[in-house]
Amino acid sequence: MNELVSIIMPSYNTAKFISKTIESVLEQTYKNWELLIVDDCSTDNTDEIVSKYDDDRIIYLKNKKNSGAAVSRNKALKNAKGKWIAFLDSDDLWYPTKLEEQIKYMKKNKYSFSYTSYEEIDENDVTNGVKVTGPKKITKMGMYRYCWPGCLTVMYDAEKIGKIQIADIKKNNDYAMWLKVIKKANCYHYDKVLAQYRKRSGSISNHGYLKLVKWHYKLFKEADNKNSIVSLFLTLQNLIYGCWKKVRYVKKVS
Repeated sequence: MNELVSIIMPSYNTAKFISKTIESVLEQTYKNWELLIVDDCSTDNTDEIVSKYDDDRIIYLKNKKNSGAAVSRNKALKNAKGKWIAFLDSDDLWYPTKLEEQIKYMKKNKYSFSYTSYEEIDENDVTNGVKVTGPKKITKMGMYRYCWPGCLTVMYDAEKIGKIQIADIKKNNDYAMWLKVIKKANCYHYDKVLAQYRKRSGSISNHGYLKLVKWHYKLFKEADNKNSIVSLFLTLQNLIYGCWKKVRYVKKVS
């Protein structure tokens, strides 16, 4: 349990939240990690906040021009040195045992790709009581049906999978990454809430269905190189399984 974990964190104008996000990494019971923050030309005081953390494990990189989360994640992955690759957006949070428990789960079962359950919080860190889980096992076919894992919960073994690089698409770039990883290993669900996803106004989850359809189509067509007919079919399939996820895997708990 002493293998290095590389935590991939793109950031853009999240000065309001990034301090708590970094603190949730510092509080991890698993201590052998590196946090690669790639800032995408933020116009707020993100630089000032990150500079306050005097910890050699925190690596702060900056894009020369505003390029989007896909480019930022690719840059972080190119610089990653860990056996394990984990993902955390700059406004989300981890529970203290997240890394420790997930690595134990993967090593015990000899898994190379996994995700956990998470709960939703608002911009004031207040939970809305929503817990999101997912299928126990996701195959290649299952991942094409829908993007089941929450980005903030995903971890994979870089020694088995490699350092994945994805196409420069503005939306769904985390899904584009899982579609590449799933071709090398099935994904398994650790059914415990170990992270908190922040629902913010203006986030992708709050956009209308027409925009979601457009972004999914571009994902399959441009990032996964599918033809137009297949891209359209996969997009429609995503809409259907997205409804199924809300029924089966998104639960309001007291």
